[in-house]
Amino acid sequence: MSKNINRKKALVINGYEVFEGVGQNRLNNSLVAYTKEILENKGYEVSITEINKEYNAMAEHDKILAADVVFVQSPIYWFGVPGAFKSYIDRVFLIGYGSGSMSKGDGRTREDESKKYGSGGILKDKKYMISTTWNAPESAFNDKKEFIEGLTLDEATLTLHKTFQFCGLEKLPSFAVYDVFKEKDRTQDIQKFKNHISENF
Repeated sequence: MSKNINRKKALVINGYEVFEGVGQNRLNNSLVAYTKEILENKGYEVSITEINKEYNAMAEHDKILAADVVFVQSPIYWFGVPGAFKSYIDRVFLIGYGSGSMSKGDGRTREDESKKYGSGGILKDKKYMISTTWNAPESAFNDKKEFIEGLTLDEATLTLHKTFQFCGLEKLPSFAVYDVFKEKDRTQDIQKFKNHISENF
């Protein structure tokens, strides 16, 4: 019984939103399934949220508070997460901000001007990981001559990182699958992903 009580908890968020003509979510679903399997084999209690399905914002807020780690798997549409996932973030994290359960405001106080914006997060005992899928090739990043103008993967998903960091969560190394619409063989990508999850949890 004590083993169950002490099990670490992971919240896995599948940020895929279905649009007509944009695919069938096989890749994101597969990555979510692999994550669940690997984490459960490591002793985690895993909860999965699919933002494309109906969810209760307060229940999701409570899942984040209960989790030791939050794992995000999301496609990137037009250089950002899908609209439904952004709505999830707005609804769920606003509860945590308003109630003070995720952050004590933005960190600044009139009494102590040394406290900086973004320092109010209180979920410092938790970690998060972001995994994304891109149509862009990996070569589009880290090169100022390319379209993304030298941005790293984390810089290109900065707003998502800052959402979790604002609440105090610690970043785990990110992962990405590139060339989603052009690469036919995903064997290497899947193995790299599995290794990444195994090595960082």
